[in-house]
Amino acid sequence: MSTSTYYLYGMPASLYTAKARSYLRTHRIDHVERAVGHPHYQQDIMPTIGRLIMPVLETSSGQLVQDTVDIIDFLEQAEGLQSVVPDTPVQRCVAHVLEIFGGEGLLRPAMHYRWNFDEENLDFLAQDFAGAMILGGDAAQRAAVFALASDRMRSAAAIFGVTPDTEALIESSYAEFLSLLSSHLEHSPFLLGGRPTIGDYGFMGPLYPHLARDPAPSRLMKQTAWRVWRWTERMNSPLLDAPEYGEVDPELFAEDEIPETLTALLRYIAVEWVDEICAQVAWLDEWLGHADDVETGGVVGGKPARRTPGSVTFAWRGTELTTGVFPYRLYVLQRLQAAYGDLDDEGRRSVDVLFAEVGLTPLLTLRARRRVDRVDNREVWGHEQDPAL
Repeated sequence: MSTSTYYLYGMPASLYTAKARSYLRTHRIDHVERAVGHPHYQQDIMPTIGRLIMPVLETSSGQLVQDTVDIIDFLEQAEGLQSVVPDTPVQRCVAHVLEIFGGEGLLRPAMHYRWNFDEENLDFLAQDFAGAMILGGDAAQRAAVFALASDRMRSAAAIFGVTPDTEALIESSYAEFLSLLSSHLEHSPFLLGGRPTIGDYGFMGPLYPHLARDPAPSRLMKQTAWRVWRWTERMNSPLLDAPEYGEVDPELFAEDEIPETLTALLRYIAVEWVDEICAQVAWLDEWLGHADDVETGGVVGGKPARRTPGSVTFAWRGTELTTGVFPYRLYVLQRLQAAYGDLDDEGRRSVDVLFAEVGLTPLLTLRARRRVDRVDNREVWGHEQDPAL
């Protein structure tokens, strides 16, 4: 258990705050959560980070760490904790895929079920957002803060591909996802066995604050995917909250096993997301070939608050979908590829077999002509490399 106190700045409704909060809670790390409306965040942290973004972890010495990937890496090292990245080859690479998909591939249902069900959600969201973004204030101030945040987030939903034309497809896709995940969790309290891995924390981002907590999707999850809802409770608990499984072995599946229920979920991820990430990386590669102001070490987008340089259209579930292009996805994809590259020949062969079977092979080599790195809590352009599209 930690002997240090950390401050986690975010908000209950925040997707990525949920991922970091879950890690802190399940590892019983001493911390205090503060809202982004806290004066210290507004006056000191936000100007240092260069954008309104969450979560941000602050140490007792004042060091700031932003981005859930970096926060978890930092805490593992600072606290001397067992890694949440599995040791064995296949489970290691699968855990990275699950983390990436949780943070990047489940954004459509998260945004759709939050912002397109106003009759059930709106009163809750108005209080939930304003309560974290402005500490105190009168009713008019809180309403104005929420109106601004709501407009911004509804625009963001469209950038992720949530439009009136895609709503029905998003709902059918999400129903399939809940069914697959429920089946997998029937015999295992976590995605890869008896303890959470980086994949569980990645899933926690969209599945808790948006989809298990907002009124409309919470009702849907409780009625159709009780085991998924229970998993979100478990991922917020400092103790193993899994009495329905009897005696739980706190180890991952033996012998690097990937059960068929998880294989089915990986096939779903391939159908749902591989074409999208391939289209995004191809767009970025072409864009980088014509961008005159990109240089190694330069902030992606020219300033920290600019997250996407453009949009791309690709085939998704029998229709054409247009989304924003996010260079950050290169950063998380590189982590999977680094884990794969560090394996010995036998380990890579094992990963190759599974990824070919489920349709995830492109993720192991897909890259644009530049890396994306993170320096001083900002995405920056890395060195040039040969693209693989």
